[in-house]
Amino acid sequence: MLLGAVLVLLVLGGAGPASAHAALKSTDPEDGTVLRSAPRSITLTFTESVGLLDDSFRVLDPDNRRVGIGEAQHARGRSDTASVTLPKKLAKGTYVVAWRVVSADSHPVGGAFTFSVGKASATAATVNTGPVENPATASLYNIARYLAYLAAALLIGTAAFVALCRPTDRGPLQIPMVVGWWTLLGTTLALLALRAPYETGTGPGTVLDAAAFTRTLTGRPGLALLARLTLLLVAAVFTVRIRKRDAWPRPLLAAGGALAVALALTWAASEHASAGIQVPLAMASAVLHLLAMAVWLGGLTSLLLLLHRTELPPAVVARFSRIAFASVTVLVVTGVYQSWRGLGSWSALTGTTYGRLLVVKLAAVVLLLAAAGLSRRWTAQLVAADAETAVRERVPEPVGGPPATAAEGPPTAEGGTSRRSLRRSVLAEVAVGVVVLVLTTVLSSTLPGRAAAEAAEAPATAGGLPAASVTTIPFEVGRARGKVQITLDPGRVGDNTVQAVVFGPDGGIVTVPELRLSLSLPAQKIGPLDARLTNRGGYWGTGSVTVPLPGTWAMKVTVRTSEIDQVSVAKAVRIVA
Repeated sequence: MLLGAVLVLLVLGGAGPASAHAALKSTDPEDGTVLRSAPRSITLTFTESVGLLDDSFRVLDPDNRRVGIGEAQHARGRSDTASVTLPKKLAKGTYVVAWRVVSADSHPVGGAFTFSVGKASATAATVNTGPVENPATASLYNIARYLAYLAAALLIGTAAFVALCRPTDRGPLQIPMVVGWWTLLGTTLALLALRAPYETGTGPGTVLDAAAFTRTLTGRPGLALLARLTLLLVAAVFTVRIRKRDAWPRPLLAAGGALAVALALTWAASEHASAGIQVPLAMASAVLHLLAMAVWLGGLTSLLLLLHRTELPPAVVARFSRIAFASVTVLVVTGVYQSWRGLGSWSALTGTTYGRLLVVKLAAVVLLLAAAGLSRRWTAQLVAADAETAVRERVPEPVGGPPATAAEGPPTAEGGTSRRSLRRSVLAEVAVGVVVLVLTTVLSSTLPGRAAAEAAEAPATAGGLPAASVTTIPFEVGRARGKVQITLDPGRVGDNTVQAVVFGPDGGIVTVPELRLSLSLPAQKIGPLDARLTNRGGYWGTGSVTVPLPGTWAMKVTVRTSEIDQVSVAKAVRIVA
């Protein structure tokens, strides 16, 4: 347990915010478009179903004032969309739409995009484009998630070991079961309290917001956590019954198994398995994967405790060896399926964070299987030594000689050696198993490779930030000085619109007789491309300038302030594909 806590803290020390798992596929109106008339609604379409918040949409007008909008809802009953109605009349200019939703696998995602009515504004509203998650809230939430996985392994695995392996001395196993139950109870309560601020990106202090907490209790993640609390109360009864029974009848075993499945479902219903392709099969696979992990890792912890504190009968070790082999088989089968479902392609194995983490996990699993192989070898030798001792004890007393006993001869020495070796191999198994568990938890909060591929095909705003490129170029000529703010929208290869605003030394907008803009790509000997700006009354702009290639372009602006005074200034600007 100490090793697990240390590993969790090490992982958290270098972990960033959890990746969001719903990618924005399209917006209506499209990002950066100029519409002849105001739209009646805004609709976003995602790669998976999303949950809506009270503040899922914020629309800001050209003067940076918030626009009154309707209640966010799903469009046409489709759970992979988010839609909101707009007022009948909107003033001309550029509007910013900031949005925030919750992915089907419980992670929040947000972003922003722009559209214009009539014509683009000289200046546009701004929104906060900081992290989707509050760092303090996200860290606390992730700590609770990691500890919940460890607690589930202790509780379910220890209970399964007691019920299926039937050790004679159960005293040492009461502590991990109690610790697992209380830790899972505490982390579940913490996740319930932190759920609302985690979704809205606010600080931990907002856990006292009663309205937000009420909304949590009606959402799918909140309902899953409430179900986990209820199941934990039932599990407490089973924990007490375990201590008082030497044997479990089949109906009681079935009830305990159903309880473990129900607990595992509270994870599957709110994470990766609940979104994407083949959801029913994926949820069944996730439940089996979690239970096999818990039975194996929790059983190993139980075996290690008993090997160090009691004279564990070899029959108990042999029973767990068979259960562990079945658990490994389930883990391999479900792990292969989940890897295929999460990756989507071979290139994602090395080209995405999810794929690279999966490679590390597979390497750790190989080490785990090697340690498990050693444990099975020492288990077989321990059982063989025990069987040989039993045979020797049944040998008749020789005539005229001393009786043959199990206390003499190599079999006992071999049994002791096998027991010590088994302790070491099981300890190694537990250590590597905890590493695998931590990696599994990290993978559950990482954007799957398949979703990453869909996000790459989505618009540039799917990453959560406005796509437009804004460059400020200061100038000074004669007695005149100031700066030119140039907005290149969307700032990508292909057709772009340009808006250029000239500001004076006091920050106010000023007019100039002429403003020219050109783009060059020295690395490819392309350009200069003349943007052909025209005076549009307060700002200079053009409806289309084509940028053919990605790279670092030189943006050159020429400002003429009088009949004889002009200056040309250049600045590098990055154009993405």
